Amino acid sequence: MGLAKTEIFSDEQNEIAVFAKAFGHPARVAILQHLFKVNACVCGDLVDEIGLAQPTISQHLKELKYLGLIKGSVEGTSVCYCVDSENWAKMKAIMKTFFDQDISFQEDCC
Repeated sequence: MGLAKTEIFSDEQNEIAVFAKAFGHPARVAILQHLFKVNACVCGDLVDEIGLAQPTISQHLKELKYLGLIKGSVEGTSVCYCVDSENWAKMKAIMKTFFDQDISFQEDCC
C-alpha cells in the first residue's frame, strides 16, 4: 500500500481532511458532544458516559488532541479535557467555507 502523498494537495485540502477525520468515528463525535455539554471532563467520566473501555476512550482523546480540537491539563493522576475553542472556531470557519460551496447544475451535466 502506498503513502497518502498529502504534499500534492493544498494546505486547505489537508486541513479539511484532518478536521473531517475527527468526525470519522461516532465515539469521537460523542466525546465532543459530551465535552460541550459539561465544558470539561476527566477521562473516567467519559468512560461512564460513552460506555467504551478506558483504553479506547484514551485513544480517541489522543486523536482529538492530535487534531487540535481538544486540549487537556494534568491534575495529579487525572487529566481534564475540554474543547479547544480557538481551534474549534478555526475548524468551523474552514468547514463552513467548504460546505457552503454551491454547484450550478446544468440540464445536460453528467
